[in-house]
Amino acid sequence: MSHYNTNLASEFYVLSMLHRFGADANLTLGNKKSVDIAVVRDAGNSITVDVKGLAGKTSWPVDNVKDAKKNHYLVFVSYLGKISEPEVLPEVYVVPSGQVHKFTYHSPNGKRKVVPLGTLRKNAKKYKDAWHLIT
Repeated sequence: MSHYNTNLASEFYVLSMLHRFGADANLTLGNKKSVDIAVVRDAGNSITVDVKGLAGKTSWPVDNVKDAKKNHYLVFVSYLGKISEPEVLPEVYVVPSGQVHKFTYHSPNGKRKVVPLGTLRKNAKKYKDAWHLIT
């Protein structure tokens, strides 16, 4: 298999992990691109999640990430170049939307925004596998 639906695989991986932790999480099926999963904690207390999937080990595009939103998180999932090997767990970072700008690289021409995996590894260690921020 040479083509993978990395985004869909990542969304289901995150959904599966949230359910393993007991969260009431659901995929959103609308066309609102910045929310992939909604998590209801209690009545009136919900969290939204934007999942970013990466088959390799480079950077996630975050061009569609706008301003920080309360109770909104980005979950960065990297399959480390081994997406076809299910025994290899992806590397995951759960980052509050208000913190994403700290890890974002802007291209010199200003047309692209990305979050490099190396930057998260170096500067966002506290967000690695930080599922507790959502659950």
